[in-house]
Amino acid sequence: MINGGHVIIYSSDAGADRAFFRDVLGYPHVDAGHGWLIFQLPPAEIAVHPAEASGTHEFYFMCDDVDATVRDLTAKGVEFTQPVTDAGWGLLTRFRLPGGGEVGMYQPRHPRATDL
Repeated sequence: MINGGHVIIYSSDAGADRAFFRDVLGYPHVDAGHGWLIFQLPPAEIAVHPAEASGTHEFYFMCDDVDATVRDLTAKGVEFTQPVTDAGWGLLTRFRLPGGGEVGMYQPRHPRATDL
């Protein structure tokens, strides 16, 4: 039986991004050896969206109050690359990881599978 998932974020500066998850987001972690940190995530869910071609995947953080979370992370030096916008299904923004990648974050308006 499948009992979990493992998200991978590829980075040109994995050390900086690991430090971000550890120090800025404060996620608990284990060291798999040689500083290779694996982080515990909050409850997660997965959705399958239609697309022209398969093979592209995205990761979004979810939060209860996007404006408060943006303020908190901005105070910690996080750079947001998109203002909060109303996507209908939620309030959406994006921020940059220290390694240069971006991830999305949103306050959902849809029912949450994490509440099951």
